[in-house]
Amino acid sequence: MTSTMRALMGGAGPEWDVRDVAVPEPGPGQIRVRVRAAALNRADLYMLQGTYNPRARTSDLFTAGLELAGEVDAVGAGVSGPAVGDRVMGVTLGAFAPYALVDHRHVIAVPESLPWTEAAALPVALATGHDALAQGGFAPGQSVLVVGGTSSVGLIAVQLAKALGASRVVATTTSAGKAGALKAVGADAVVDTSSESLAEAVAAATGGTGVDLTLDHVGGRLFADAFLATRIGGTVVNVGRLSGPESTVDLNQLAFRRLKVIGTTFSVRTPDELAGVCAALTADVVPAVATGGVRAVVDGVFAFDDAEAAAGRMRSNTAVGKIVLELPES
Repeated sequence: MTSTMRALMGGAGPEWDVRDVAVPEPGPGQIRVRVRAAALNRADLYMLQGTYNPRARTSDLFTAGLELAGEVDAVGAGVSGPAVGDRVMGVTLGAFAPYALVDHRHVIAVPESLPWTEAAALPVALATGHDALAQGGFAPGQSVLVVGGTSSVGLIAVQLAKALGASRVVATTTSAGKAGALKAVGADAVVDTSSESLAEAVAAATGGTGVDLTLDHVGGRLFADAFLATRIGGTVVNVGRLSGPESTVDLNQLAFRRLKVIGTTFSVRTPDELAGVCAALTADVVPAVATGGVRAVVDGVFAFDDAEAAAGRMRSNTAVGKIVLELPES
C-alpha cells in the first residue's frame, strides 16, 4: 500500500480540492476503512460554505465527507468488535478518500448482499431516523407523520417506521412528481404541502385524530403546521431544518393539544452518545436492512473525479434519495 492517497479536501475554496495526503494510521479505538463508496450530505455543502463545523474538524483544511462504506483495513489498540476484512458502513469526517479513520463504535455491519453504493447511502439516515423514533417514544401500532419525506433521511424514516411496526405512515412532499417515490417505500398516504393543508390531509388519513408521532425534517412553517396534524397528547420531533431554523408557532395549539416537542441533532453529540445510537441500530435495524425491509434510495452514483457534478446535483434540490461517490479500485 502506498503512503499517500488522493483525497477531496475542504476549506481551500468554494469547492472540494483534490490533493495528495498521507494515508492515516489508526490510533487507539480507531479502525481504518478502505472506502468503497461515500455519500453526500447537506452538511458537506454547509462545511464548504463555512456554516457547519463538526466536532471532528480540527483545522480549516480538512478531508471532506461524512458517510462511507467499505472494508476494515487496519485496527488500532483497544478495538473490540470490527476486525480486518469486515464489511462496515459508518459516519466519520474524512470519508471522501480511499482510506478513512473511524471510531470502532461508530460503524454498522454491512450485509453481504448489499452493494457498496447502497451501503454508503444508509448510515446517516438510519441513525437519524431510528434515534428520532426512539426519542419520540415510538411503539409498534402507532401512526407516524414524516414531514419532508422525500429528503434522503425522510425516505429512510418512512421505511423504518413501517419496518418497526407503525400502523400508518403519512409523508409529505412539495412536488406531486415525487409522491410515487414515497408510495414506493411504504407511505400509506402522501400529502403535497405545496397545494394541500397539512392538518386537513393528515386528519383525513387518520380518521380525524392526527398522528401519534411527527418527525419533522423541514422546520420553518411546516413545523408549526405539524402541531394540528399531531393528535392530542402526541409528540413532535424536529430532526432537520431544510426550510430554515426559524418558525412561528401558536402556543395555544401546543398547550390545548398537550403536545410534547423535542429537538434533536447529531452535530453536538459526544462520541459515547453516537456509540449508543449505533449499538441500537445493530439490534433493531440491521436485520431489516439484511432482509430488504429497509433499503437505500440512491438518486445517482458519481465517480470520485466527478465530485463537483455530484455536489451540483445536490444543490439542484431535485434529487430523490442519496447521491453517492464511488471510490476507485486502486
